[in-house]
Amino acid sequence: MRKAGAPEWQPLEQAVPLDLFRAEVEAWAQRIGVTPREIRIRPMKRKWGSCSSQGRLTFDADLLRQPADFRREVIVHELLHLKVPNHGRLFKALMAAYLALETFP
Repeated sequence: MRKAGAPEWQPLEQAVPLDLFRAEVEAWAQRIGVTPREIRIRPMKRKWGSCSSQGRLTFDADLLRQPADFRREVIVHELLHLKVPNHGRLFKALMAAYLALETFP
């Protein structure tokens, strides 16, 4: 997911610690029904996240300081690539369905 869609203003209270971010990713992975091989957080210049063909997810460290809704969109996007490797109609439909959910148990 390219960085161009980032919100311009990030309130400090939206920032999350690394362990909470990992827990958020793992909770979404369980909900979506996928198991990432590895979750990495590191500085990235052009993307908010990526998913390798081996199942490794990498997220930009700056994502921890972004608003919760934006983080959720990036997390769901990358996790869905473990099910659908492209951005076709199925991928877009699944993204819309997961992001439309208002409650997260």
